Amino acid sequence: MAYKVNILGVQVDSVTMAEAVAQVEDFVRTRAGVIIATANAEMIMRATHDEELKNILNEAALVVPDGDGTVWAARHLGHPMPERVAGYDLAQNLMGVAPQKGYKFYFLGSAPGVAAKAKAKAEALYPGIQIVGVRDGYFRPENEAAVVAAIKEAKPDILLAALGVPKQEKWLARHLAELKVPVAIGVGGTLDVMAGVMKRAPHWMQRVHLEWLFRGMLQPKRIGRLMALPRFVMRVRASKT
Repeated sequence: MAYKVNILGVQVDSVTMAEAVAQVEDFVRTRAGVIIATANAEMIMRATHDEELKNILNEAALVVPDGDGTVWAARHLGHPMPERVAGYDLAQNLMGVAPQKGYKFYFLGSAPGVAAKAKAKAEALYPGIQIVGVRDGYFRPENEAAVVAAIKEAKPDILLAALGVPKQEKWLARHLAELKVPVAIGVGGTLDVMAGVMKRAPHWMQRVHLEWLFRGMLQPKRIGRLMALPRFVMRVRASKT
């Protein structure tokens, strides 16, 4: 198993992208029925005051370091963390091997029409991929049973849930036993990016660790949420002393 790093009470796996993909493939092969979380600084900060979220993350089979802040925190605390494993990139890597491995996906979340566009994009990028169902994230609590039933009937190997943090993690934890999917991953804005609804930072901004700034420029409403980053840095530094 991967080495885990305690970052403000959240156990994050110290893995490379290749190791994360291999673990997911193993979970699919063994029909494990697990949740995988993609932990960035914002999610970890939220977990410091959301006990339910923290418990879900610490019970997840794999928590990848999705964000330069998470990688920095582990290293600052004196622990190895080889690289960032972004949820978007993890999803693309898994879809890349899916046609030859026969993995089936289900896309859940985002606004009406987005998951369908993401499906079309995936089918263009990864010929032969099996997307066995899509469903937007705009459903009421009374419709949850029908959503779960549809996913269960589709029998995906990997469920990508793009309902936003912490809704996606809590929804998956609540319904995992009923869903009977081998792997469920909370992927945030992945479907939006695939569908072209949201842009991802240029590669040069990703390389110099400024993807958070790009998101803030693109979505000014996120500025308040991005303030979690400096608070995260201060909390991590304080936790070391």
